[in-house]
Amino acid sequence: MTQGQGLRTKGWFFLAALGCTVGVAQLLVACGSGSNDKGGTIVPIQPGDPGNPDGQCAIPAAAMLEDVSSPTTVVGTGTPESCTGDAFIAAVAAGGVVTFNCGPDVATIKLGKPAKVWNDKGPRIVIDGGGKVTLSGEGVTRILYMDTCDQNQVWTSSHCDNQETPQLTVQNLTFANGNAKNESDGGGAIFASGGRLKVINSRFMNNVCADTGPDIGGGAIRAFEQYNGLPIYVVNSTFGGSDGMGNVGSNGGALSSIGVSWTVLNTVISYNHAIGNGGNPPSSGTPGGGSGGGIYNDGKTMTLTLCGTLMQYNQVNAFGSAIFFVTNDHTGNIVIDSSVITNNIGGSWYPTYPQISSFDDTPITVTNSTIQ
Repeated sequence: MTQGQGLRTKGWFFLAALGCTVGVAQLLVACGSGSNDKGGTIVPIQPGDPGNPDGQCAIPAAAMLEDVSSPTTVVGTGTPESCTGDAFIAAVAAGGVVTFNCGPDVATIKLGKPAKVWNDKGPRIVIDGGGKVTLSGEGVTRILYMDTCDQNQVWTSSHCDNQETPQLTVQNLTFANGNAKNESDGGGAIFASGGRLKVINSRFMNNVCADTGPDIGGGAIRAFEQYNGLPIYVVNSTFGGSDGMGNVGSNGGALSSIGVSWTVLNTVISYNHAIGNGGNPPSSGTPGGGSGGGIYNDGKTMTLTLCGTLMQYNQVNAFGSAIFFVTNDHTGNIVIDSSVITNNIGGSWYPTYPQISSFDDTPITVTNSTIQ
C-alpha cells in the first residue's frame, strides 16, 4: 500500500442505473436494460457530471474546453428526431466545430456506421454535446474514427505518421455501445491515429472491441502516433463508472495505445475489463491479450500521467489490473499524483506497485496517492 498525505479518499459514490424516466441533466443510452448480442447490455447512463468529484488537479491551458460559440455545423433543428446518425456523420465529415440542437432534453443519436474525420477538414475539429447528447453505436459499430495515414480520408502530408492536424476534441458527450469487434485495430468508441486527440467532460459506457489478441485493445479509445509525442489529454471524464457500464476489450478495457503518452486528469476509470488471455506475446495455446484492465500502454518513449484520478474495480486475465505500461526501450515513465488506485482485480507481474505491470526499471513517481 502507498498512502500519500492530504488525499481525500471519501465522497466517491456510485449511482444506480435508472429506469425510463430521466431529467434534462441525465444521459440515457436506452430505456431499461436487456441483452444486445453484438455490443453487450445496453444500460441507462448515470446522472450527474462525469469525472472524479474528488479530483482537484489543475487543468493546463492545452487541456481546456474548446470554444464552440461559432459552430461550423449544428446537428438538429430543435427536436430529438432531427438529430440523426446521418446528420452527425455529415457534420463530422465537414470538419470544424460541431454542436447540437436536439431540443431541451437529452438525446441519443444512433449510428449504423462510424463518423469519420477527413484529414483535410481541419485543422481543428471539435464535437461538443453540451452535456445532453449520447452518441450510440447501437452495439454494431465504432462511433468515431480518425487516421491521418488512411488514404481514403485524404493524405495531407508526406509524413502522415507525425503531423499536427487534424486536432480532434470531443467534449461534453457520452459515447455508448460502440462496437469495434470486427475491426483489426481496436477502439470501440474512438480510434485516433495521427494529429491530436483531446477528451473533456465525457462518458464512455459499454463500448467494446475484439475479445482476444496480443496487441489489440481499447474498449473505449485506441490511439497511435500523436504529433511530436505530445500527450492525449483526458479531463473530467468517466470510463465505466458502475458495474455493468464498463468498457471491454482484449487489452486496455478503457484506454489502449502504442507509443502514445497520456495525461489523465480528474477522471474515473472503473469497472472496465481486459478479457483476452495469454498476454503479449501470447502464451502457448492462447489467443493472447488480457492486460491493462483500465489502461494499456505499449511502445517506446512515453509518459503516463495520472492526477486526481480514480481507478478501481477494473479487471484482467493476464497483467496490470489497473495499468499495463511497457516501454520496449525502457525509456518511459509513470507519474501518479493525488490519485486512488484500489480494488482492481486479477493478473500478475507487479514488480513495484500492486495493480501496475511494468518493467522493474520503469520510473514510477507517486505523490499524495493511494495504491492498494
